[in-house]
Amino acid sequence: MHRTGFAKSLVLATSTAVLAWAVPAQADTLQEALTQAYVNNPTLLSARASQRAVDENVPINEAQGIPSIDATASYVEFIKKSPNSFTAPDRTIQIGPTLTVPVYAGGAIKNSVKAAKERVGAGQADLRAIESAIFSQVVAAYMDVLRAEALVSLSANQVDVLSVNVQATSDRFEIGDLTRTDVAQSQSRLALAQGDLRNAQANLINARETYIRLVGDAPTDLAPPPPLPNLPEDADSAVDIALANNPDLIADKERAKAAGFDTEVAGAGRLPNVSLFASATYTDYLNTLAGGAGGIAQDETTARAGVQLSIPIFQGGLPAARQRQAQARETAALEQVVATERDVIAQVRAAWSSWRASLAVIESSQVAVDAASLSLEGVRAENSIGSRQILDVLNAEQELLSARVQLVTARRNAYVAGFSLLAAMGRAEARDLGFIGEGLLYDPAVNYERVRGKVWDWDRDPEPVATATSTVDVAAPDASVPEVGENETVSGY
Repeated sequence: MHRTGFAKSLVLATSTAVLAWAVPAQADTLQEALTQAYVNNPTLLSARASQRAVDENVPINEAQGIPSIDATASYVEFIKKSPNSFTAPDRTIQIGPTLTVPVYAGGAIKNSVKAAKERVGAGQADLRAIESAIFSQVVAAYMDVLRAEALVSLSANQVDVLSVNVQATSDRFEIGDLTRTDVAQSQSRLALAQGDLRNAQANLINARETYIRLVGDAPTDLAPPPPLPNLPEDADSAVDIALANNPDLIADKERAKAAGFDTEVAGAGRLPNVSLFASATYTDYLNTLAGGAGGIAQDETTARAGVQLSIPIFQGGLPAARQRQAQARETAALEQVVATERDVIAQVRAAWSSWRASLAVIESSQVAVDAASLSLEGVRAENSIGSRQILDVLNAEQELLSARVQLVTARRNAYVAGFSLLAAMGRAEARDLGFIGEGLLYDPAVNYERVRGKVWDWDRDPEPVATATSTVDVAAPDASVPEVGENETVSGY
């Protein structure tokens, strides 16, 4: 995998034409946001803990095939003895261990272990999918904050421009150069712009709240995102990569294999079971055997060993019913693989289409912004000599604003669609993006290897604690935006 492309791109000083942003220096980066989510997001941490629970199914099933030792102890008082038993004791103490060694269980243990291992693989793929989904949400939240900040800046700039317009129109009305209708038109556009600014500010606060929920900290002067690495050249290539790497598809394939082993486990219920056993028993009659008469041993030790064979003959159709049930579940799992495959193909093609469409919208929107800027400049000049009305100026200003908003939105959509495409291809995880060092990457296989060979009954992990950071102390976000120059503000981000 190309794991260093994203890490290298994170330190690029310039951005591509597709992603032209303008923010202050020393800003938070997308790398930092993804890193914080990787380390502190409670949904991701919860999924890792759940996977560790799935890992334990392997030693749980393996334990059924490992020899076991039990010990029993009893103290008995014979309150009323049989009149025909002349040597019955008054009381006894009995202690004895028993060793049981499973030999054959019809393949149930072997197949249940195989099923558990397949489900570990499925769980690890699920964990990849959750990680990818969290990253996709973080990227979307990051881009939403940038877009919302840009829209607030554009709306605020529009209010400033229209406020100057209203004042200029009023002054020209006072000297009789314009009519009251011209003043009313300017005032109406200003009022609408002020309402749009309020909505943009509310949307910015919402975007920042979503960012805080996912990342665990407030966004501060977000930096431009880096170019996305390893995007495919065409949709067919993307589909091929996704069919080989998509974690949801891999997980469902693993679960289908596990369901096949479950079918074999269910069928084992009709086969014989063989086990070896050995036991020893120590009995102390506490000098009460035969009234304590001499010559009779008051304690004894016995031992026995053997083979136990259990052959099911008739169980009322229970094993057959269980196997048919398992086969039906296996069929459902196989059908789910096909359904997931269809979904993955659709996701990849849709994300590819959205990404390419957004790139095209960026190009056309940039042309529209340039043309609208030139048009506004000309309309203002023509209005100053009386060949254009105030309404023409207001319309030209609105067209420029709409073009800039469309450009801002297209840039956001292109980046989010591109990252969604990587996610659908199975290439949007920390190990692929390369921004987390190898020593810091969470590898679920490490815990699996740690627990699979443990057989000590008293082994125990540390007490569970939550490690995700709380956002209780994070201040509520406001609608302020970083201060940038006028040219930067109106250019988009």
